[in-house]
Amino acid sequence: MKTLSKPNIKSLVSDLCSEMQPYIMFRIAKRVLELTPELEAKGRKPLRMSIGAPTVAPPPVLLKKITDLLAEPGIHSYSVPEGEPFFRQAVAKRMKTRFGVDVDWKTEVCSLVGSKEGLAAMFRGVITPKDDIMEKDIILTPDPGYASYADAIKIAGGLAYSMPLTPENNYLPDMQRTLQELTNRGYNSNLVKALILNYPSNPIGATAPFSYYEDVVRFAREHNILVISDNAYSEMVFAGEPKPPSILEVAGARDIAVEFHSLSKPYAITGWRIGFAVGNADAINVLNTVKSTMDSGLWKVLQKAAVFAIESPLCEQFVTDMNKVYEGKQKLMKQGFLELGWPEETLNLPKATFYFWVPIPPRYTSCETFATEVLETSGVVLVPGTAFGKYGEGFVRLSLVNPDDEMKEVIQRLKTDGFTYQPA
Repeated sequence: MKTLSKPNIKSLVSDLCSEMQPYIMFRIAKRVLELTPELEAKGRKPLRMSIGAPTVAPPPVLLKKITDLLAEPGIHSYSVPEGEPFFRQAVAKRMKTRFGVDVDWKTEVCSLVGSKEGLAAMFRGVITPKDDIMEKDIILTPDPGYASYADAIKIAGGLAYSMPLTPENNYLPDMQRTLQELTNRGYNSNLVKALILNYPSNPIGATAPFSYYEDVVRFAREHNILVISDNAYSEMVFAGEPKPPSILEVAGARDIAVEFHSLSKPYAITGWRIGFAVGNADAINVLNTVKSTMDSGLWKVLQKAAVFAIESPLCEQFVTDMNKVYEGKQKLMKQGFLELGWPEETLNLPKATFYFWVPIPPRYTSCETFATEVLETSGVVLVPGTAFGKYGEGFVRLSLVNPDDEMKEVIQRLKTDGFTYQPA
């Protein structure tokens, strides 16, 4: 009998995925797990300030609602990728009451298995894969920006081209300059299919004025570029600050833009995976088409629970109350870094989100080195800024979702272990 050779599954892997690594947060979690016994042995049990997810329970009324829905007839059958009519109608109503925007629930609304899934499907819908890097379809991405953007674009066969977000440009990239730079580097500007906006932003927490959205819409219409607005943190804004707008509030935006929303963060239901996309009917149509090959729609229980969440005054109050909590945590952590020697002008407090974008001490030249030393010495889990793009160098991101006593312990550990701002 002929001896069969050992299969080589790696040789079958897509070229687009062969050099990719798992999502940065999962890599960090794996490293923390490896170090946990050693850290616990020296009294430095890991304190995770890395994952951008609420640690509190969802609103009690929402939990009760989802329990009550379980016995409803027909609730466990298939749904559809675009979402049930009752869900899309509720989303359209929400867009009107929250943003003053009219959308057609039949053609301009789509349910999402979380906005992360929706964005990946949107990228697949606009990118035509090509082998030559100079011929690839291009999507302009914020840098620093959500780490999944670039990977999902690569898997779809496109090229993610960085738009730098820096203090010098107030974290508002100049689109025309980016397009000119891209051309100067030999890329074909006609291959730019879309650009991504993310305000309030992850990881920086930056917000954008309405006038900037107007500029972007004008630019996108001029160059026929789809605007993908990732508005996942639109409800996580602090008291006294203007509520983040929808790009669809801009005149003419529905001709060129689609916006992604998530219920994960404001209602503390990250594991439920539910969101929605709204905007240009052609973009929503291709999104639905791609999704129809990937999923069979959200569980109807989740869709009905989501409708309840966005319509319930008690759930709305939960969001308001949690924003106050996050604002308090932000102030607590800022005071802690001031005590560690960080100059006040370097600690720019965001007006929204629960993120804190902190510069590394001047004696470090690498944010990855700083984050690694803090983890291995103090057991404090930070995310190096380069996890979000090359322009994240020099910073680390903290997610301010831990209990206050843990956050105080973070500051105490950093102080005890010598991680102050001053040179060693």
